Amino acid sequence: MASIFSRIVAGELPCHKVAETADYLAFLDIRPQVKGHTLCIPKREEDYIFDLSDNELAGLMVFAKRVAAALREVVPCKRIGIAVVGLEVPHAHVHLMPINAVSDLAFRQPLEMSSEELAALASQIAARISL
Repeated sequence: MASIFSRIVAGELPCHKVAETADYLAFLDIRPQVKGHTLCIPKREEDYIFDLSDNELAGLMVFAKRVAAALREVVPCKRIGIAVVGLEVPHAHVHLMPINAVSDLAFRQPLEMSSEELAALASQIAARISL
């Protein structure tokens, strides 16, 4: 059975897309920990991030770097933190989260954001990405 992320890639489920290439997709988390919480995924479904080929993993990180640069322009913060947890969805992905303190990377109660707020934010970030 396809993961929820594979269903997003296939267009079966909607997302607030911020960037896309032939091999990777970035979209806002619908249960964000902080404003701007973005997920970067390879389009090819692979459960465990370290099972990606070296080229796929490197490509994912370069893609995430570009997304992070745009995210930092839109959401004021000291840094864009990155987390790889990999337990909640069986599809390799990285979390990009604007942070001002280490505690901002803690996974806790999600931030409440409407679909309209997420769509506006996704559009602002997408406008600043150069792929």
